[in-house]
Amino acid sequence: MTPGAATPRSTTGPTPELAGRPAILVVLVAAMGVGPLLNYGLSAVSPLIIADLGISQSQFGILAGAVFASAAVSSFSLGRLSDRTTTRQQLVVIFGGTAVALVAAALAGSYWLLLAASLLAGPAQSLSNPTTNRVIVTDVPHAKRAGWIGVKQSGVQASQLFAGLFFPAISLWLGWHGAFGLAAAVALGLLAFGLLTVPRQPPRPRTAKRGSGGTLGFPVWLFAGFAFCSGLGMQATNVYLPLFAVRELGFPLVLAGAAAGVSGIVGVTSRIMWGRRMARGARPSGLLAVLAVGAVAGIACLLGAGAWHAPALLWAGVALHGATVLGANVITNAAVLVVVPAERIGAASGVLSMGMYAGFALGPLLMGVLADATGAFDAGWVAVGAGYAVCLLLALWLRRYGATHPWSSFQR
Repeated sequence: MTPGAATPRSTTGPTPELAGRPAILVVLVAAMGVGPLLNYGLSAVSPLIIADLGISQSQFGILAGAVFASAAVSSFSLGRLSDRTTTRQQLVVIFGGTAVALVAAALAGSYWLLLAASLLAGPAQSLSNPTTNRVIVTDVPHAKRAGWIGVKQSGVQASQLFAGLFFPAISLWLGWHGAFGLAAAVALGLLAFGLLTVPRQPPRPRTAKRGSGGTLGFPVWLFAGFAFCSGLGMQATNVYLPLFAVRELGFPLVLAGAAAGVSGIVGVTSRIMWGRRMARGARPSGLLAVLAVGAVAGIACLLGAGAWHAPALLWAGVALHGATVLGANVITNAAVLVVVPAERIGAASGVLSMGMYAGFALGPLLMGVLADATGAFDAGWVAVGAGYAVCLLLALWLRRYGATHPWSSFQR
């Protein structure tokens, strides 16, 4: 499919039993939020886990990297699967798979068992974007899609907020093992709500031919590249922010977890805001360029916070992180709904997720290795800032490409 071609949509229009139901949007928010719960939990109680298991910072980074490497490997195949299976079946994989991973973490008495739990969490997380994007493009009126994208993507930051408050508090009461066990019960409760809310549907016909990935179009791959570079910095920051706050600025554990929570609060708001900007017809390439510049500024604040022992700069960096880079997924996902045929949304979302999760996997590992090698976080923040600079270049490339290859409402 070329960017200038008409964008096919579902021939039947929004499904009456799903369209316009607020409870469905709640399920989509929960589906986006439950997947990263294990990873955010690991980050929120990272000082406890590192001390309890006697592991290094780079070994801890491998845990987060394992989650996202597993997600990246499974993203494309599960994205294709989402084009053919029912929403209820996919919810079982997302919520049920996350619950299994959380239980495994709760029972982990060694680093290797915790690593296995991290690998289990990946596939469930990788299916969340294809599933939710598929529901929106087939069951939500066109005018509401970008707004719904913004709201459902905010589920990831709602999860970050929840984890930043829940895991440290419960760990002080039940230990970190108990916190993960209780989080598994939360995931199962959300699964029950989802199955009660989403009506039964017949299996979708297999409309996409094997090997038709070339029809996704060049913009999808540019978006995937942006997702990779922004994902690298996003997850390196998410995973190591609490540890950075504890070790470099002397924050207590609960306050360090709250820093991640604040980022989540700002991220929820920013994702809704960016979704509304997209719904009003803003140019994705321009929005992505603004996000990249703001993300670089946020990293500069974190560097300054460590160099001058300035908590105010840390909070400024946290706010910029939430307001900018955490909104990138809203823009890329909303744009993909426009440039890809409806029957290929799952596969395209899988490609986007593959780039994002590959960045998610590399970011924490890179940050951990650099922290161990240098004894500080400065080199890691510089590497993250370089990734955001590449994001800016990709956004400018998208803008130039769109100027010569206009694609309907994508380039309004």
